[in-house]
Amino acid sequence: MEKINNVTEFIFWGLSQSPEIEKVCFVVFSVFYIIILLGNLLIMLTVCLNNLFKSPMYFFLSFLSLVDICYSSVTAPKMIVDLLAKDKTISYVGCMLQLFGVHFFGCTEIFILTVMAYDRYVAICKPLHYTTIMDQERCNKMLLGTWVGGFLHSIIQVALVVQLPFCGPNEIDHYFCDVHPVLKLACTDTYIVGVVVTVNSGTIALGSFVILLISYSIILVSLRKQSAEGRRKALSTCGSHIAVVIIFLGPCTFMYMRPDTTFSEDKMVAVFYTIITPMLNPLIYTLRNAEVKNAMKKLWGRNVFLEAKG
Repeated sequence: MEKINNVTEFIFWGLSQSPEIEKVCFVVFSVFYIIILLGNLLIMLTVCLNNLFKSPMYFFLSFLSLVDICYSSVTAPKMIVDLLAKDKTISYVGCMLQLFGVHFFGCTEIFILTVMAYDRYVAICKPLHYTTIMDQERCNKMLLGTWVGGFLHSIIQVALVVQLPFCGPNEIDHYFCDVHPVLKLACTDTYIVGVVVTVNSGTIALGSFVILLISYSIILVSLRKQSAEGRRKALSTCGSHIAVVIIFLGPCTFMYMRPDTTFSEDKMVAVFYTIITPMLNPLIYTLRNAEVKNAMKKLWGRNVFLEAKG
């Protein structure tokens, strides 16, 4: 069958149809996005200026912050502008690029969280071999693997969508282009594509979620052999990791580990993993991690001292 594509742009319904609610959301999400940018940039600067890249945990944390900025920037600016716009449109090409970006950075974040769990497992369960196992070369390879994995996942998602015919309607009941809402607009049977999408996204989300929960369970059990100080320090670090995993992967699993269907709650669930999680990550990692807090105090204390001296 020849592909017919009469659609040149899509129209978002947005978060709400009420102008009053949209104005409130504009203020709230503008503040959230500023916090995302400042919070994650602060972590990246702290790691970079304190030369913490040599530590695998901070090496991966800095790239997690980078991915959080990129991930939220794929959807948040467009959504914030649309909250005050009369016409919430996006071109066909723009929609496909947004779909690619959401899945690329989202999947990369999942893989980075998985690598960070492995790093904590080695640090706590095999402390004597930690520096040998988690050397810089291996960290670089694992980081490269997270980006390659994210790219392969997202290119499959986009390839499945771009070959579908769109001949109208073109209204998306969402605030960004995601696979399930876009599939509903295709003027052909999308059952097979929907199954492949669910297997692709759902397996990554649920599989990583299960692996991470098992990994942290093993770590928590092994803490019984640690000293009281060692347990406190490990729990502080792992607690922040577990919180991020649940907040991010819980909603992702709900969204993608199901057939090709959409619910009215999907938009609010999507807000959680595209905006709330990138905003909370810096707070969780700084408030629950003594080393990050100390590094920040040292960095900004040094800057204040230099300014006073100047």
